[in-house]
Amino acid sequence: MQFTDMISISGYVIEAAGVLVIIIGSLISTIKFVLNLKKTDSGGAYILFRRQLGRSIILGLEFLIAGDIIRTVIVKHTIESLAALGMVILIRTFLSITLHLEIEGRWPWQKENKDTW
Repeated sequence: MQFTDMISISGYVIEAAGVLVIIIGSLISTIKFVLNLKKTDSGGAYILFRRQLGRSIILGLEFLIAGDIIRTVIVKHTIESLAALGMVILIRTFLSITLHLEIEGRWPWQKENKDTW
């Protein structure tokens, strides 16, 4: 097995980990949501559910980006693959930033307001 094959496989493994993070995070968030519905009002449970689900998606997206970078930079050395990687990273970064804004109520670069929690 050549070095590029090992790197390509590791990129796929990292991407698979990202998918698993999203799936497992979604399941855990849903289970916690159902349990919280019994304890608290539906509005509070829903807000907590969205935050937990959004965090799982953001973490999964980070793994997916890492896998894409590894496979494209190390394995495929064409301008087309780098351009495609750039577009994928831009889209996933945009999703991450907007999810962060939705979850936290602030941009990632803004300081956290301690009074809101």
